[in-house]
Amino acid sequence: MYKVLCREMVVPNIHIMKIHAPHVARSSRPGQFVILMPDERGERVPLNIADWDKEEGSITVVFMEVGTSTRKLAYTNPNGYIPTCVGPLGIPSSIDRFGSVVCAGGCYGIGALFPVARALREAGNRVIAILEAKSSYLLYWENRFKSVCDELILTTEDATLGEKGHAPRILEKILKEYEVDRVFAYGCTFMMMSCSEATRPFGVKTRVSLNPIMVDGTGMCGVCRVPVGGKVRFACVDGPEFDGHEVDWEVLLSRRHSYIEEEVHSLKCYETDQFS
Repeated sequence: MYKVLCREMVVPNIHIMKIHAPHVARSSRPGQFVILMPDERGERVPLNIADWDKEEGSITVVFMEVGTSTRKLAYTNPNGYIPTCVGPLGIPSSIDRFGSVVCAGGCYGIGALFPVARALREAGNRVIAILEAKSSYLLYWENRFKSVCDELILTTEDATLGEKGHAPRILEKILKEYEVDRVFAYGCTFMMMSCSEATRPFGVKTRVSLNPIMVDGTGMCGVCRVPVGGKVRFACVDGPEFDGHEVDWEVLLSRRHSYIEEEVHSLKCYETDQFS
């Protein structure tokens, strides 16, 4: 059993959970993920590692409350326990001294992007971070990013904080004004797709962290397959980070909607059992 050291809702529907998992913390690197189970009957939920502390033996994950299993994780109390924490899994982010790098994050991807931005800065890059949200009350970790970036740009859809709009528009503006050597985009599928399309005309290599439906996380089940560069790849063992210009976004988007009806039904049943 793995002790939950902290669990809090940082903004509506987005939760931060710190878990005591020394074996994961010792080996974690930017871009990797873990698989958690909220209880012995729950699904295996893949979540990017947002931070780790080797001395404390802890890892931090950021997740959005969407279906039954993430709802269960959101109900987990500090000092409670979860039965499964497998990781670190996946190939770490490709960190190098590129020069000028833009890191664009949105929603739950903001947390996942943080260790990537930190590592890029430590590698000697000039790091510009773009954090997007629909409104100011949905942004988080701004101070964390300020501490590891040369420049932080906030953008909200309703213009309540920072610039009005979305990360891809800000990214395109930066690309027109400055020379950028690499882009990392972490967030929902549509946001990563839009960032990849924004960088394509400029020929700037763009790395994205895919989050398809996943089951075992070891490449055995094949559920997380996605076409990349004309070949079938598995996000769990070949990724989760890929070249955004090579991802077949249409296939990925369609496959992510495969079990929406079942997910809604499962959540309704769970809520009925919890509060009836």
